[in-house]
Amino acid sequence: MSGPTVLVDVADGVARVTLNRPDVANAIDPGLADALADATRGLRARDDVRVVLLAGAGARFCGGGDVRGFAAAGQQLGEHLRRILTPLHRAVADLDAIGAPVVAAVQGTAAGAGLALVAGADLVVAAAGTRFVLAYTGIGLVPDGGSTWHLPRLLGRRRAAELAFTNRVLDADEARDWGLVTRVVPGDQLAAEVDGLVASLAAGPAVALRATKRLLRDPSPSLDEQLAREAAAMAHAGGTADAWEGAAAFVAKRPPVFGRG
Repeated sequence: MSGPTVLVDVADGVARVTLNRPDVANAIDPGLADALADATRGLRARDDVRVVLLAGAGARFCGGGDVRGFAAAGQQLGEHLRRILTPLHRAVADLDAIGAPVVAAVQGTAAGAGLALVAGADLVVAAAGTRFVLAYTGIGLVPDGGSTWHLPRLLGRRRAAELAFTNRVLDADEARDWGLVTRVVPGDQLAAEVDGLVASLAAGPAVALRATKRLLRDPSPSLDEQLAREAAAMAHAGGTADAWEGAAAFVAKRPPVFGRG
């Protein structure tokens, strides 16, 4: 297909990043990996992004790496994979470093690196019937995209190992029960559910949400250190107009109006 392989739109604090190779299940080739890294680098440099929505065009979220390209690379496959993973992993690191929450909207299939992108999101809304599978060892390869970092932390080491070693397929309900997915909704309600969620986050207290993301993603090695970080983050948030508004709104029994910093 012609046109950009990753679409980016930023409006009203919401950055929508859409993988855009729907004719091949948004399979990740060097071009898409480069485009995704360019997109995330651009978002990381902005200060007006309050939530990131990661989606896939068409019937499937992302089928993982472009295996046809793998086969065509033949004995140069190792170098071909490195060519994809260098920008892809930069994009994964950017999505982690972006202070704003990352929401994944998932339909159809999330396989391989597609599942890795789901695992790296903060919140995941999946359409009923979506299937999740790692699949790497099925073609003699190794999980990537941060999946070996995120999945043991989300699911526990035993369940992560089962997905990685056996390529077990999870349906949407199982993925929710395991902790990989936040919400499961009927397919025809996915867009509305996600739009409501990202609008709510974009209207939320940006400083508090960013600090909360970092505390959850990068916990300290000891409770004492984490308590100190929480106290510092609370004091910082308490100096913002959003916190003053939140307290005043609570006392007045009215909805808060955030967005003032």
